[in-house]
Amino acid sequence: MPVIHKSYHVTKNDFIHAGEASIHVKNLLKSLNYDSDLVRRVAICGYEAEMNLVMHGGDGELSVDVSQSKVVIEVTDKGPGIADVELAMQEGYSTAKDEYREMGFGAGMGLPNIKKNSDEMTISSEPGSGTHVTMVFFCKG
Repeated sequence: MPVIHKSYHVTKNDFIHAGEASIHVKNLLKSLNYDSDLVRRVAICGYEAEMNLVMHGGDGELSVDVSQSKVVIEVTDKGPGIADVELAMQEGYSTAKDEYREMGFGAGMGLPNIKKNSDEMTISSEPGSGTHVTMVFFCKG
């Protein structure tokens, strides 16, 4: 199977279209008959990452590379960056605005959920230079 690559633009504060990229990725994996547990984990991580882009990241991209052995999601944004990645990885820590919390977002579970549901996760970020998150999901042999 050749690698399938898809990329989706995600716009800051666009709650109307928020989640569409992760739904496209989920549907792609389902159409390719990937294991339902893998599809679920990819969908969770894709959605969490996409919502972080919408709320915090500024405009960015969510891309996916699908092969027979693994699925890789990369999320890159042009936002303010994360001042303390270790703190941001703690369950319950959130910098979400009150208006996002009123919509039911901002519980501080996004990055912890990504770490929990991906097989590998890397994050690089510095204040003022945006954020790059890579999530890897290995397919069952």
